[in-house]
Amino acid sequence: MIIQKKPIVSVIGLGYIGLPTSAVLARSGYKVNGMDTNTVVNSTINAGQIHIKEPLLDELVQKMVLTGRLKAYDAVQPAEIYIICVPTPFTDGFDIPSPDISYVLEAAKNIAKFIKTDDLIILESTSPLGTTEVLRDVLVEQGADIEGVHIAYCPERVLPGNIIEELVQNDRIIGGLDTRSSQRVSEFYKTFVNGEIFETDSRTAEMCKLTENSFRDVNIAFANELSMYCDKNGVDVWKLINLANRHPRVNILQPGTGVGGHCIAVDPWFLISSDPQNSNLIRKAREVNNSKPLWVIDKIKQRCVQLKTKKIFCLGLAFKPDVDDLRGSPSAKVVEDLIMQGYDVKAVEPNINNHDEYELVTLSDVMHSPRAVVAILVRHKEFNTPIAMKSLTDLNAMDFCGLLEATN
Repeated sequence: MIIQKKPIVSVIGLGYIGLPTSAVLARSGYKVNGMDTNTVVNSTINAGQIHIKEPLLDELVQKMVLTGRLKAYDAVQPAEIYIICVPTPFTDGFDIPSPDISYVLEAAKNIAKFIKTDDLIILESTSPLGTTEVLRDVLVEQGADIEGVHIAYCPERVLPGNIIEELVQNDRIIGGLDTRSSQRVSEFYKTFVNGEIFETDSRTAEMCKLTENSFRDVNIAFANELSMYCDKNGVDVWKLINLANRHPRVNILQPGTGVGGHCIAVDPWFLISSDPQNSNLIRKAREVNNSKPLWVIDKIKQRCVQLKTKKIFCLGLAFKPDVDDLRGSPSAKVVEDLIMQGYDVKAVEPNINNHDEYELVTLSDVMHSPRAVVAILVRHKEFNTPIAMKSLTDLNAMDFCGLLEATN
């Protein structure tokens, strides 16, 4: 079925996924009513501006707000299609962190009073197995008549820094609570997605998202563990990986400061917490990646002893190159822990202008500061220029992300 008259879409959660999704839908001709609990976020969007850094998003949001097809509200607005893009963090402080789906459940409660026959309810938030079913049960508990309502899980799989492109071009997995739900939600996604649409059940779709990010986490853990092994045994890990990857069936990833963000560092715990007995490798990978920032901190402290200084410049705070997102960032953890241990730490983060906790300086400040430890934690493009790399090489910078390998 091809949707002729575009229905109204309500997007709950206007963060790193919800806002780009809203803008792309508005561009495709939908009337989108976004909702966020943060009133500042809503007023920013309604002024045609954005609260996150993402290429192309600012222009698109401004244009869609001006056309009237995108507006943000403090409360959920009635619609025919509801897309839930709220956070699903995990509760830490335990041996095995457990997922928190309270924001998803709250979103379900908020839309329950509006639900009517033929509506689509789509969960995009990364969720543990069975969450889509729980969402349905909450709707019923709230008195919603879900007869003829189509409920499905559709995980996002975009890369920060290229979200607008990947929302449209990437393949999507649609996992309905029943076959008809999968079909109806697939029809909707086909109106704005150029990638292939694959239909399955909700649990397989939920598991697919967790599997994708756990796979990446395990592979990153191998690279990170390899880097620590090589350092102890006097082997250049960057040259080693380059040579090993010449094998036609070997593709080792690049090690780094650790793993951060809201997906790869979080999603494996969703699997581990639900079945610890059958997730030993996944858990070990999480432990390896969580330990990498501590190893980085120890190496920096050793260099401080050698140089007889407590002055440190850390290049990069974001969890990955060329974004402003510090959520779960291992680099931010390195800076925070060093400051707490009494070191004089300044950070260079070209993607943010100021920060309440960290003292930010420019790359030029680093170049003109003698007798300080310089640690490259994130491979931002601003550091990856011939002039910058030569200066960092001359400063004998500690390279934890392979930035200087090209100059060797």
